[in-house]
Amino acid sequence: MNKKLLITGSIFGILGIILGAFAAHGLQKLVDAEAIKTFETGVRYQIYHAFFLLILGATNFLNSKSKKIVFWLTILGVIFFSGSIYGLATNELSSFDFKTIAMITPIGGLLLILAWVVMLIGIMRNKVD
Repeated sequence: MNKKLLITGSIFGILGIILGAFAAHGLQKLVDAEAIKTFETGVRYQIYHAFFLLILGATNFLNSKSKKIVFWLTILGVIFFSGSIYGLATNELSSFDFKTIAMITPIGGLLLILAWVVMLIGIMRNKVD
């Protein structure tokens, strides 16, 4: 499980940097400043959760079952939260109207919160000081 966490965290980080650079340099002529700011919010949360997975994969303060739950909550949370934000920020560039699925953004945020809650509970249950 640790290797999966580390690989996924690395991939989220790589993609976050690529998407951040795209927002800073590629989107400027395509969307307005507010859309770029929105896009950057998605990037920021993706990078936060890349670090989250890297830290979790490099430590042993959670058992394997808890790590697996956090892993899936984080993956789905980033896809729903950041992914939908990317779509909404670039909505005018696509033939698909991302506003029709905008409700998955808060669901993604909730999944990310739950990942942190599961981690907290796992830490509190851990008998090691």
